[in-house]
Amino acid sequence: MLFVKHFVTCSRKITLSKLEALECHFTWVKETTRSTLLHRRVQLEDIGTDEGNFWLGSIYNLWGFVLYELGSNKEAHQYFRKATETLQRLRKGDEGPWLMVNYGNLAWLHHHLGEEAKSQDYLSKVEALKSKFPSPSQDDLHPEIYAEKAWTLMKSSKDNELLAADYFQRSFKMQPDMVQWQSSRVIALASAAKYWATDLSDDVLQEIRTAREQDPENLYVAAVELKERGKKGESVKDEVETLGQKILLQPVSSYSGLKPLLRLHRQQGSLDEAIVLTEEALEQHPDERYLKRCAALCYKWKVLKFTADRADQRTIERAIKLHEEVVDLYPDTSLVKKIDLAHVQAKSSQGRTIAYQMFQDLLARRDLDSGDKQLLYYNYARYLYFKRHNRNKSVRFYMKSAEIPNRNFYGKLSVKMLQKICKRGRSRMCPEIRTFLENLPEDNSE
Repeated sequence: MLFVKHFVTCSRKITLSKLEALECHFTWVKETTRSTLLHRRVQLEDIGTDEGNFWLGSIYNLWGFVLYELGSNKEAHQYFRKATETLQRLRKGDEGPWLMVNYGNLAWLHHHLGEEAKSQDYLSKVEALKSKFPSPSQDDLHPEIYAEKAWTLMKSSKDNELLAADYFQRSFKMQPDMVQWQSSRVIALASAAKYWATDLSDDVLQEIRTAREQDPENLYVAAVELKERGKKGESVKDEVETLGQKILLQPVSSYSGLKPLLRLHRQQGSLDEAIVLTEEALEQHPDERYLKRCAALCYKWKVLKFTADRADQRTIERAIKLHEEVVDLYPDTSLVKKIDLAHVQAKSSQGRTIAYQMFQDLLARRDLDSGDKQLLYYNYARYLYFKRHNRNKSVRFYMKSAEIPNRNFYGKLSVKMLQKICKRGRSRMCPEIRTFLENLPEDNSE
């Protein structure tokens, strides 16, 4: 009996060791909060499941992992199986290296469910694929694995986008006929540059141009390329109009190219054209929540651009209505939408009290994780400064955001705002801010 128990224990340890060595979502994605998982699920829902999407198998793979982490084991299994079927259909083959990640996910899932025989079966399938489709060298992963790992990391965190771009580059160098990998690389690079507020190098700009030429059906890349050319001062007005009409003919998706095109309109000071485009899209698809989100974003840009006495009241009312709808349509990830609604309400004379109360309600919440708090405190600090003209209290909330460990984008922005206030030297709190910044612990996320 003891021998059998010892044998089972050893067997489970060997299985676990093999599972931990797999390249799949269970080993790639670590330390996920519930808030992050809910945002990821919403993100996947908004990408859509159009059959023409090259990444559909990867979408189902990540979706299955997110559902598992949220505690929905049965749904997770359904999505992993969808990934299997989709990859086989899109790649026109029952087996191939593109299934290694998917089989690894299924091996992990069955292990967690206590179904060791099924887990072992998928481990064997992974080993068989690795033998049949070896990686080009001992130090490299198979290009298919690099590509899916890159796509997953790109969707998992903004901080991972540059690493994702590197993995896409490795996969594309090994298999240069896969132009979709190159397209995804330049999307990751452009997104990282926007996130870190940096300019793209000439080499990257050339990569974007090449990606557009090689993958002409990818309207998202086309929009990114136009946006970068517009930033350089090129006249792209006619191309923007043509691309906008092409995008309206595509299935609704967060990767249709609409949002980077809207950002280009904002960049060029043509917000009215952006609003017209989103309203036209909503006329065609009145129930699509992603389009309402895009329209709300454009109206927010329009409203926040002006002081309250210059903003058109009808524009403010439309902005408020869209934001209220968006809050209801994204119940699991409504924090950002509620903050945006509060900022828009603050632009209306009738909504100032509502905006103040909305912020108080959000500050009273006890379910926010550290990332959510950094976002909220940063935005409340801006609201206090610009709408309540309470500069000292604004500084306090920048500090509250900045002092939270593992600073995210908003925590880092709060640090920059404090540094900016000190540099100006107009605040009586400058000595206190300097002391705060000097004593601020180094952040391991930076």
